[in-house]
Amino acid sequence: MKNILYTAITLSLIVIPASCKDKTETEPKQETKSMMMPAMETVEIKKSNPKLDLTLPGELVPDQETALFAKIQSYVKKINVDIGSYVNAGQILMILEAPEIQSQAANAKAKWQAQEAIYTATKSNYDRTYRANETKGAIAKDALDQITARKLSDEAQLNAARSAYREIQDINQYLVIRAPFSGVITERNVDVGAYVGPMSGAPLMVIQNTSKLRLSLSVPEANVPYLNLGDTISFRINALPEKSFKARISRKSGSLDMKLRSEKIEADFINHSRELKPFMIAESRIPLQNNEATFFIPRSALVESNMGIYIIRKEAGKAQFIPVKKGRILNDTIEVFGDLSEGDQIIKKGSEEILEGSIIK
Repeated sequence: MKNILYTAITLSLIVIPASCKDKTETEPKQETKSMMMPAMETVEIKKSNPKLDLTLPGELVPDQETALFAKIQSYVKKINVDIGSYVNAGQILMILEAPEIQSQAANAKAKWQAQEAIYTATKSNYDRTYRANETKGAIAKDALDQITARKLSDEAQLNAARSAYREIQDINQYLVIRAPFSGVITERNVDVGAYVGPMSGAPLMVIQNTSKLRLSLSVPEANVPYLNLGDTISFRINALPEKSFKARISRKSGSLDMKLRSEKIEADFINHSRELKPFMIAESRIPLQNNEATFFIPRSALVESNMGIYIIRKEAGKAQFIPVKKGRILNDTIEVFGDLSEGDQIIKKGSEEILEGSIIK
């Protein structure tokens, strides 16, 4: 009995360490199994330089547009043009009248003429006195000084009267409304006899230069680096779907809109036939040129999370996160920039569930 007890104790001592050892050896296998990801499809990346076009909506705006207002309180006397009239720069569009201005001009002219007569008489008297003074002692010095002062005073008053008249004449010119540039009258808001002035709500007329139009576009931030001055844009108009037009990029704003995160660009279009109208909506195709080949990857490979934007590269059988920046989009692929090399294998369908360092089959 005593021998049996010793045997049982000995066996229990042998079994316990063995069971502990088995448990310790299996733990690493369980940990390795938890880090191993299911089989995933990978793709090999290569550089390319495809021809890309960006499609954007745009708006045609006139190259020049001016609203014409009356500078002084007046009445509309005559209207020479109407909506749709094509006018040349400097052409008289409208004549206004202001009786008080005309009265002021007449008074100013009369004062100028009167002062001119006074000065003429004074100068004639001065000339005679000056010639007489050439004979020594013929004219007293005080008399000569007085006539000289009178001449200078009358001359100053004549200049003032002339300036006052010319000022009224300048104001009078505001009663003639002329075209500031060649274009088309697109609005006419008054009729003959209307009382107008600088505080009037609506303009007398609106003139637009429609012989040249500007195609205005807002380009997303990611595409801005690929656009250059002089690039050609092709566009279509909904009203003329069978026709295609071309314009050249002439201006870039140089800054981004805070809300839209886009840059405004303008392309000039010479509208010889005036077939296109201001404020038509255009569907534009813009070529996005790049001088160097870059990486285009499946859009599904890109992961955007709180950790940032990255792709997952298969490196030595493990997942490696590569931070990238996005570029142009081509169908189901996207241009990326980062620490990448041709021949790299990346996970085709990236996911936040894939942990960095995970074993990839």
